[in-house]
Amino acid sequence: MVTLRFPTLFTSALLISSFASFHSFAADDFSQCVDKLKVKARSEGLSEQTINTSVANLKFIPRVIELDNQQPEFSTTFGNYFNKRVTNWRVEEGRRLLAEHRALLNNLTKEYGVPGQYIIAFWGLETNFGGYKGKMSVLNSLATLACDPRRSDYFTKELMQALKLKEKYGFDEATMVGSWAGAMGHTQFMPTNYAKYAVDGDGDGKVDLWNSTDDALTSAANFLQQLGWKANERWGREILLPENYDYQYLGSKHPKPLTDWAALNLKQANGNPLSTPEMEASLYVPSGHTGPAFLGYDNFDVIMRWNRSEFYAIAVGHLADRINGAAPLKVSAPDHGLFNRSDIKVMQAKLNDLGFDVGKPDGVLGRNSIAGVQAFQRSKNIVADGFPDAKTFEALGVTITP
Repeated sequence: MVTLRFPTLFTSALLISSFASFHSFAADDFSQCVDKLKVKARSEGLSEQTINTSVANLKFIPRVIELDNQQPEFSTTFGNYFNKRVTNWRVEEGRRLLAEHRALLNNLTKEYGVPGQYIIAFWGLETNFGGYKGKMSVLNSLATLACDPRRSDYFTKELMQALKLKEKYGFDEATMVGSWAGAMGHTQFMPTNYAKYAVDGDGDGKVDLWNSTDDALTSAANFLQQLGWKANERWGREILLPENYDYQYLGSKHPKPLTDWAALNLKQANGNPLSTPEMEASLYVPSGHTGPAFLGYDNFDVIMRWNRSEFYAIAVGHLADRINGAAPLKVSAPDHGLFNRSDIKVMQAKLNDLGFDVGKPDGVLGRNSIAGVQAFQRSKNIVADGFPDAKTFEALGVTITP
């Protein structure tokens, strides 16, 4: 959930220094790591042919470590994120693909309970409907991360599973490309999720998330069902807040029954009263009180299990609504640009000094920081929406970097 810009001179120096150490690691240690991976592969039951070809020929990719460790100078805001992802082109293309794959999607809804527009929306957000699946070698990327001690166990497990998939289905190196972290195919599954949730949707006896759209869409539906998708329920919806709402109940820690939200005079985006089935929902205002507001239902939490980002969950949900014929947001997402992480760190330190404990300043606007901002805003009679707008920075005495 970050946007990268050109690094500062200090960051550039770190990257140059890091690149040199990466090169040294590749030359001095990677071959030893590959030897250990061969032993691990044998213990996992992989064939000698796979070990002597795929494992023996693994290559270290310095760029993967650089991307894994990179600390961006800026982080995105909701408007910046949402407006780049829920575009008119993506809505129109999503509608076209919904019609094109209608027969398959109807069957998937019957079998897995997931409406087709959601499957198409995930496809759009993950790879632009298959337009960009990544170009990096999955095996080399995973091996590089497996040989980095920071998360070696996790990525070693993913590498072993990727090798098993290669062996099982006969994938070649040219096919097995993806993200720098090893996510693969139309729906960007990590290898363990591929092995656990991917389904042969076209009935050819091979689960191919790169080249079979039927396999990819069926696998997405199965994954969502296994994550807990509730059939016949929405993801959530845009809502309108009453004037002078105090934002006391905000975020995933404060779910309330829809009857309670209706009693607080929350309305549907069109101004009609909320419907009140026996469901709970949480309130999200990702751009603060000047932007759109949303209620997230149980399926919102399911989307978050696919990708732990509230921005992502709202984008998937609303894109699915738009693909299914809904209108754009009633309240547009304001373009707040990007947050300078150094400004957020200063803000966090200031909040800590004032007694609003947000933890160690890290430049990330996480749940604790939002709660601290909200408490500070309430103490200053500022709209307590948890969003650090210019007025909040000014009240804290923090100068925003131009």
